[in-house]
Parts: sequence; structure tokens; C-alpha cells
Amino acid sequence: MIRSLSLAVLTHLMQDYLWIIWAILGAVLVVAEIFTTGFVLLWFGLGALAAGLAGLLGVDSIIVQFLIFAIVSIALTAASRTIFVNYFSREKSGGDLKTGVEGLPGKIGTVVSSSRGALNEGAVKVYGSTWTAYPAEGEDALEAGDRVEVTRVQGASIYVRRVEAGRDWRGKELNP
Repeated sequence: MIRSLSLAVLTHLMQDYLWIIWAILGAVLVVAEIFTTGFVLLWFGLGALAAGLAGLLGVDSIIVQFLIFAIVSIALTAASRTIFVNYFSREKSGGDLKTGVEGLPGKIGTVVSSSRGALNEGAVKVYGSTWTAYPAEGEDALEAGDRVEVTRVQGASIYVRRVEAGRDWRGKELNP
């Protein structure tokens, strides 16, 4: 009798204060998001906070609170994925964002190793990576220190041409 009474009291207290557990879980997940790169824990933290708020406002059912947690978390994750894909995958011109090797043509680099050999092979540093480089058709041999623009990528090599001094590493005109 005492055991069933204490279990009933414990269950009642648990339901009354379950919102505190949700709030603690939500806070832990939001703080944990700071230390991760996935940008997912934030949404689950907000879902836990929403479930905690529902519990605080009188929703006693653990199942309903869990459903609120799941629905809010999944909806926020899906919405953020859609927003981030649309925001980060388009340039202002409306074209696709080019990353990695696709983004190299048009970028400015510096020749770090002068041309040598029959093919005038040299080395160019672009965005912190050093590439095997060849002068584009009609260009002279590469000289260390020259500023060059990537014209095309072929395999693991780039073809470059010299640029005037008035362009920055992104290929944009410098304002005098």
C-alpha cells in the first residue's frame, strides 16, 4: 500500500515537474550547439524548450510533450535546411554557387615557382592551396611573384594568365 502510494506521489511529482527536465535538456542542447558545426542541436534544444513550455502551461501527458518536442524539432530542422540551402547555394546573380575546383576559374593567385621544362610547368598558390600551373595559350613562362588569374582547370592542373596589378585576389578591381 505504501509502495503504491509513494509511486503515485512520485508519478504525480514527475508530471508536475517534467517541464523542468525539458527546460534543462533544451538549455543543454542549445549550449552544446556552440561546440558543434552541424547546426542541428539548436533545433532539438528549441523543441525541448517548447515541450517544457507545454508542460509548464499544464500539458501533463508525457506522450503529448514528446510529440511537441518531436514535431517542433523536425519542423525547425527541415525549415532551416530549406532556408540554408536556398540562401547559401545561390549567388546574388541567381546562378549556382561554385565551390572547390569549380570555383577556381576567375580567381587570382600568385606564382610561387617559376616555369620550367618544355611545358613551362610552374606552381601557383590560390586560396592557400598550391596548384601545378601552366601558362594559358599565348602567355609567356611564369615567373615567381607574378599575379595570375586562373582561366581553366584541367585535372589537377590549372592554366593561368597574368593580371594587371589593379585586381585583388578575388579578381575584383581595386579602387585607387
